[in-house]
Amino acid sequence: MHNLQDDLNPKPKRRGFFAGLRANFLTGLVVIAPIAVTLWLIWTVVGWIDGWVLPFVPMEYRPKQYIGIDLRGVGLIIFLIFAVLVGWLAKGLIGRTFIHWAENLVDRTPVVRSIYNGLKQIAETVFAQTDQSFDRACLIEYPRKGIWAIGFISTDAKGEINSRILNDQKIVSVFLPTTPNPTSGFLLFVPQVDVIELEMSVEDAAKLVISAGLVYPSKKDAENAVKEHSLIAPPVAGSDNDEAPKKDA
Repeated sequence: MHNLQDDLNPKPKRRGFFAGLRANFLTGLVVIAPIAVTLWLIWTVVGWIDGWVLPFVPMEYRPKQYIGIDLRGVGLIIFLIFAVLVGWLAKGLIGRTFIHWAENLVDRTPVVRSIYNGLKQIAETVFAQTDQSFDRACLIEYPRKGIWAIGFISTDAKGEINSRILNDQKIVSVFLPTTPNPTSGFLLFVPQVDVIELEMSVEDAAKLVISAGLVYPSKKDAENAVKEHSLIAPPVAGSDNDEAPKKDA
């Protein structure tokens, strides 16, 4: 006799051998792919630096003369040592004087001046040991009202930009990255009241942009971000946590 209960609650079908094999293969790819790509990028970058540095090293000082093979990473080590020495010399009086003299010489050369100043500003922005970096992620309405995009707050608008914008409200500069390449984007000057600051970190927001909305911060990270913000943010006036003002006797 046909059992009605079996029709209402059908037993799940067992996955076949090839279905389980496919699932294990995809799981293995998820584990292996990030590690393999990371190692490949490191290997490629180190090789690129070696190929750029080693031609300047005399043959008698190269490891190949002693061990018979090209040891990858030697050029990177030489470059790091050279960069440390240049930084140490640049902090001294003689180094600062020489750099100042060289920059004055470059400023007198029309084409070289533009290239050098542009590259110098980029290098100072990327490698500067200051707090002037993207430290807040935000939401802004772009490209029109009702559509929201993730941006990064860089700093407050200053100088001519701030004076030319006829707005009584505070203006902030926001970098709006593109997907999936966040290194390109748009620089927008937005009233602060139109900017919604996010609790997620800049790294999590960048992952969201790169993945085209597929990788969201984990629930635990979001809760930690909200908790840290609640500890830092001042209490809102008129909230339930505020003590009632005492009446004068």
